[in-house]
Amino acid sequence: MGNESEVLLWASLKQGEWEAYTELYNIYFLPLSNYGYKFTRDRELIEDAIHDLFVRLWGSRKQLGDPVSVKNYLFKAMRNIILRKMKVRDRITDLEGQQYPVYFPIAFTQNPAPADMESRELRAKLQSYINGLPPRQQEIIYLRFYEGSSYEEIADIMSISINSTYKLLYKALHNLQSVLGHLPPAILVLLFGKESFF
Repeated sequence: MGNESEVLLWASLKQGEWEAYTELYNIYFLPLSNYGYKFTRDRELIEDAIHDLFVRLWGSRKQLGDPVSVKNYLFKAMRNIILRKMKVRDRITDLEGQQYPVYFPIAFTQNPAPADMESRELRAKLQSYINGLPPRQQEIIYLRFYEGSSYEEIADIMSISINSTYKLLYKALHNLQSVLGHLPPAILVLLFGKESFF
């Protein structure tokens, strides 16, 4: 969806147009579900988070600002809601106060499977290594390479500085490079299916 279309829908939502509200919901339900699924496999919690997000949007439509990116605004809000819900859920279900890590699985679903066996094996290894990274490093890889978010957008979504965004992604890629060892950066580009990391 183009930024211009987003801006028009957002302006219409702020004016109380129900059609614009439902269109935004229909456009972003799947992307928000996919993003939520990176934090938890609890589909009910994810759907509740999306529902809460859109209820809040409608309820506060007259006070909404004009975000540079509607997608970014929704992802950031979704992230905050889902993490808050997960904390509440874990507090309720874990009486001993044990902390659960955020599960942030990465799957290569957006790129077609390579034809030759060696590339498939490399892709499987890379996926395994990514899943072994700390959750925030997995998240930044997802946002940068699967959602195509800019560093500014990632900083906004994750509530960190742009400088911290660069450092976090560098650290994630450095960790991958250290376990992949002999593989050159070009292989990472091939496996991610992206032209450039930076």
